[in-house]
Amino acid sequence: MTDIQPGAIDCDLHPAVPNLKALHPYLSDHWRDTIIQRGLSELESIAYPANSPLTARPDWRPQGRKPASDLELVRSQALDPFKIGIGICNCLYGVQLLFSEDLGAGFARAVNDWMAAEWLDKEPRLRASIVVPVQNPEMAVDEIERVAPDKRFVQVLMLVMGDMPLGKRHYWPIYAAAERHGLPIGIHAGSSYRHPVTPLGWPTYYTEDYAAQATAFQQGLSSLVCEGVFTKFPSLKVVLLESGFTWLPAHLWRLTKFWRGLRMEIPWVDRAPADIVRSNVRLTIQPCDAPPTTEMFQRLLDHMGSDELLLFSTDYPHWQFDGDAVLPEGLSPALTRKIMFDNPRETYSRLTEPVPRLSETAQ
Repeated sequence: MTDIQPGAIDCDLHPAVPNLKALHPYLSDHWRDTIIQRGLSELESIAYPANSPLTARPDWRPQGRKPASDLELVRSQALDPFKIGIGICNCLYGVQLLFSEDLGAGFARAVNDWMAAEWLDKEPRLRASIVVPVQNPEMAVDEIERVAPDKRFVQVLMLVMGDMPLGKRHYWPIYAAAERHGLPIGIHAGSSYRHPVTPLGWPTYYTEDYAAQATAFQQGLSSLVCEGVFTKFPSLKVVLLESGFTWLPAHLWRLTKFWRGLRMEIPWVDRAPADIVRSNVRLTIQPCDAPPTTEMFQRLLDHMGSDELLLFSTDYPHWQFDGDAVLPEGLSPALTRKIMFDNPRETYSRLTEPVPRLSETAQ
């Protein structure tokens, strides 16, 4: 295993809302009364079933509590063992599952305020992504504008599978707001489950669902490139979270080949897709579905054509590796440093700013 270097930047941590009651103090009176009157049950991200082994590593499952739902758990199981200097929290609460745009906006606001008060105020190593109600881009922009002044929020969080492909102009106001505030768009594995998770229809097993995430990222990336998102927003960074990355070279070869033959169809794409991705897109290293030998893995890294694409992540508490084997074999010391430090700092501009002062109520 490649040695973990102290002070690394973990770009994908998953603190969990312990239960709906935990959000009550951060919901408006209207929405708190509404969910009580409706008897609304727990709003979970069904992309990670509670009893699925993938959802949490066995030694990261606390007795009688939800994994990663307590700050001390995250400190003792992730921040301290992996010597994390900064950890970016991507809260996968089920905001995107709601059909009501207003309720989605209310929950997004509550999750962001809960994250600030219960996590960021109490642990200076943590940063977070802004959860937005993608059901309504106007409301999503409002939430970005509300939260963005807090520099501890370093990214805007979306799921790879929603109502439509990610490059559609429907979402462009979100991208415009993110670019304006210097915030990358973090696109995480997951779905709003409005449509089947495979092009062939609904699968039978969760194994199929999770494996299909990689093809969803391929299509999402193609959509962003071909619809002209990076032409319209040239400074926008997109981070593919929990996407895997070994699929990228072959996909870019194919996409770039057909762009050459069909570029008259999308004249606004004025650079090869491979060049666009290398300048504007980054990917986290977990899950690492690497080849079985270090020689093959090194060849894959060479095919990626850049040492700036990969970002360090543990994907805690999801079960992607055992023990402390978070880094794949075969990384050179120079590449390890870029993945753990240099690439995240280049991607997340807010990480280079001074550490925010804790609030007066921090414990």
